[in-house]
This record gives sequence, C-alpha cells and structure tokens, in this order.
Amino acid sequence: MPGGGPAVSGNGKKPPIGTYAVDTRTGQVGRVMGHEGPYVQLRPVGGGREWDCAPESVRAATTIERLRAATAYENARSRGEVP
Repeated sequence: MPGGGPAVSGNGKKPPIGTYAVDTRTGQVGRVMGHEGPYVQLRPVGGGREWDCAPESVRAATTIERLRAATAYENARSRGEVP
C-alpha cells in the first residue's frame, strides 16, 4: 500500500515507489518518486523539487514523521510561505 508500511531500514535497499522515507543525512521526509541509477529520488511532502539520496541514507518514515511533515507543510501554506 503506498505510504503504508516500512520502506527501508537503512540497509541500502531501494524503497518502493510511493512510500514515504526519511533522508537520514538531513532528516527530511519525502515520498519515493523513483530510482535513478544508484539513487532514490525523494520529493518533499506537499510537493517541490526532488532530490537524490543514496539508498543507505534512506529509512522508512514512521506515521508520526509523515504526519509532522504534512502538518508543517499545511501550516506554512496557510501562512503564505509556500504556494
């Protein structure tokens, strides 16, 4: 199920497209959009520019992490900070 269960556990495996993961280098939560070469492509919650992340630097986002990222985006949007 997209966005559901664990994506990865920092073991270097590429997570399934559509799941949510955390870039452990930055702590940013993103949705897995694809796999390009050796990288996992993540897009921020709420949209925006994708970034590449090495598979060993990705782990599954918890439900709380996904909710926090979505809430932070919605709060920023309501303040007019993002489109």
